[in-house]
Amino acid sequence: MKSFWVGQHVRLRGIEPDDAAAFARFAEDEEGLGDLVSPPRSVEGYRAWANEQSTGKRDSDRFQLAVEAVGTGEMVGAVGSHQADARSGWFEYGITIGAEHRRKGYAAEAAELLLRYMFAEHRFHKCQVRIFAHNEASLALHRRLGFVEEGRLRELVYRSGRHHDVVMMGLLADEFAQLHSVTT
Repeated sequence: MKSFWVGQHVRLRGIEPDDAAAFARFAEDEEGLGDLVSPPRSVEGYRAWANEQSTGKRDSDRFQLAVEAVGTGEMVGAVGSHQADARSGWFEYGITIGAEHRRKGYAAEAAELLLRYMFAEHRFHKCQVRIFAHNEASLALHRRLGFVEEGRLRELVYRSGRHHDVVMMGLLADEFAQLHSVTT
């Protein structure tokens, strides 16, 4: 039987201490997209964070995983559920793919693996995602995955001297199952 966490192009795995350098690159890539700007973190800060992720107590509803290319074993991104309300049945997730690995299908497949896990195994009813309105690639990806725009938070985020809108998108478990041939 094929692993639940392996697709045709990517494998999702736990974060290892050696992943720190990749996470530092992803943070730079995110800033380059015009997304969040955070104060620089030291290399040791990334090491400590990656070590904590690899050895810390796991929360089955909120977690982050490394996205690894099946063909090369190289870490190409990260995906995770960062908020969850099991009682109400919703969760939010996020994904990042390193700049040199974008437009190769990694994001879509990693998102689909995570969504399948959260909907089929944890029985969540809805996934929400927040996307900066200027991030056309992410908006298009989520539309292809079946997400529907549910609202726009006008001028919510201040970055680079101006305010930016955030688009709220949602996907229900039965919508995902119909589009991606799974039983929830």
